[in-house]
Amino acid sequence: MFSKELFGQRILEQRKKSGETQKALAEVLGVGDTQVVEIEHGRATTSAERIALICRHYNISADYLLGLTDDPEPKYGVKP
Repeated sequence: MFSKELFGQRILEQRKKSGETQKALAEVLGVGDTQVVEIEHGRATTSAERIALICRHYNISADYLLGLTDDPEPKYGVKP
């Protein structure tokens, strides 16, 4: 089952791992800083298009972000 909290936590982990600010991720996604805060705190989600952007940006799988697997490695070679 999908969990907004896990989704947000995994985005937060990837953002921090890359040394990126919330503002920088917001620019990549074309949203405001507060939207990233809401996502990372598990209070909001985002569109499929933005999930794809996050996956490409961090080179991780959507299945990982959505909590369907604990393996962040993409299976089919996500292009950054």
